[in-house]
Amino acid sequence: MANRYRDVHCAEVTSEYVGKELRLAGWVQDVRNLGSLVFITLRDETGLVQLITDDVKYSKLNRESTITMTGLVKKRTDDMINKNMKTGEIEVEIKTLEVLGDVYKTLPFEIKSSKTSSEETRLKYRYLDLRNKEVHDGIVFRTNVLDFIRATMKDMKFTEIQTPILTASSPEGARDFIVPSRKFKGKFYALPQAPQIFKQLLMCSGFDRYFQIAPCFRDEDPRSDRLYGDFYQLDFEMSFATQEDVFEVGQRVFYDVFKKFGNKEVSPVPFRRIPFKEAMEKYGSDKPDLRIPFVIENITSLLEKNESVVFKDKEVKAMKVESSDKSNSWYKKLEEEYKGLGASSLGFIKVNENEEIAGSMYKLFSEEEINSLKEKFDLKAGNVLFIVCGQKSEKFDKLCGNLRLRIANELNLVDKSRYEFCIICDFPFYEWNEEDNKWDFTHNPFSMPNGGMDSLLNMNPGDIVACQYDFVCNGLEMASGGERNYNPTILKKAFEIAGYDEKVVESKFPSLYQAFQFGAPPHAGMAPGIDRMLMLLKDEDNIREMVAFPMAANGSDALMGCPNEVFEQQLRETHIKIRD
Repeated sequence: MANRYRDVHCAEVTSEYVGKELRLAGWVQDVRNLGSLVFITLRDETGLVQLITDDVKYSKLNRESTITMTGLVKKRTDDMINKNMKTGEIEVEIKTLEVLGDVYKTLPFEIKSSKTSSEETRLKYRYLDLRNKEVHDGIVFRTNVLDFIRATMKDMKFTEIQTPILTASSPEGARDFIVPSRKFKGKFYALPQAPQIFKQLLMCSGFDRYFQIAPCFRDEDPRSDRLYGDFYQLDFEMSFATQEDVFEVGQRVFYDVFKKFGNKEVSPVPFRRIPFKEAMEKYGSDKPDLRIPFVIENITSLLEKNESVVFKDKEVKAMKVESSDKSNSWYKKLEEEYKGLGASSLGFIKVNENEEIAGSMYKLFSEEEINSLKEKFDLKAGNVLFIVCGQKSEKFDKLCGNLRLRIANELNLVDKSRYEFCIICDFPFYEWNEEDNKWDFTHNPFSMPNGGMDSLLNMNPGDIVACQYDFVCNGLEMASGGERNYNPTILKKAFEIAGYDEKVVESKFPSLYQAFQFGAPPHAGMAPGIDRMLMLLKDEDNIREMVAFPMAANGSDALMGCPNEVFEQQLRETHIKIRD
């Protein structure tokens, strides 16, 4: 749309405009003074166009200043065509030029190379960092993905509904961001950690399928794959639905998004399903990276007759890799590191070219045990078998999982050409708290126990599994969800096993507990993380690259200067006194 600043965007000036006079606007990216001619690269969101003039006064233009100009579009000579520019066949001869917004200070970094600057500087001047094409395109990419997700959800007959940002504090696992009330002395609102309660209330309100791109607020420490403060998720819920219905929706969203916007092979639908117990045994994690071509095998029973103190009363696990060119010092360093992390022993055996067995542990095995290992792992020349020992526990499982990742990364065994999805299911509903001598919920207490009331009445709490599931891709949790416990009687019993009476449930979750008294439908849903999806799609190591204005890793915002102090009057109005 033409206006007093421009007739068209920079990248739209093609050879069809040759001989025509146009008005353009944008940022001055580069200025080159060749003596008799001055070349200026003009940039806007669509791309670049070259301006040319013989008036040397324009050589004094400040880079990154904004201008509007008029000029005649000319075709470049063949030897001057730039095939790397969309507008490389033309240039615009300047007739008039007006500086709109000049640059008055030294730029903190070169815009074209801003990603090489420190994160602290980039975030402080984020509006300049966002002028970098790569950074800028990442935010545009985010918009395109969100548009596609919304269209996909609406195609599946979901209704988009916004839920409140100012709400009540609730015990959902992470710390709340609390907001003091001016009108109600000594009382507080909270920013929602997720729209969990509201989406379940929407199901009780008669909505069949709900979704939103929801902001979530949690005061938890950031990581490279987790933002501090606020993040976004595709929140959705369905009434009269089972986890199979949720899997169908989740698989379509993930497969379609990653197929359209990714550049790697995507796991075919249906995604592989792995029970939690199997995931911990084979991968040492409930977020397994399936791009790694080996798993963890338990060989404890195979060594039951072995009398070595290395294996006695220990759980023994092994991982086979096809080959390794690492030196003995590498194996030794790995052994010492993981013994420091809790393993009682770590070693290896390998098969030489003449089929003989060598390695730090081979003398600990009998000939019969060596043959059993050869058969179980199909050991061939060049193969290496890592063997780790420790006390049977979830901690040891996780240590083995960490070792699996370490070996795969250091031996370059991770297939980075794929998006490998899976669904982790059958999470334990309870876990035993040794310190408090009681059962605790392991996940969302509002998940339905598999088997309903019958399992709560007749099973050991440690054997009950929840209708709870996670979608995982390349070792990252992408979404979590479950079938909800909508029955007040079953809900009461579930909390009772965890040591809570009905009054506690009603006081902590009053709206939801009351809503369940008036004919609640069975419902289920989940919430894929938007920022983490984008991070994977763009192959970014840092999730903050996918957000327009993220906070720093330490939870501060140098751009806005927060967190900051407020006026004494504001504290008085909200009945707050700062204590040392």
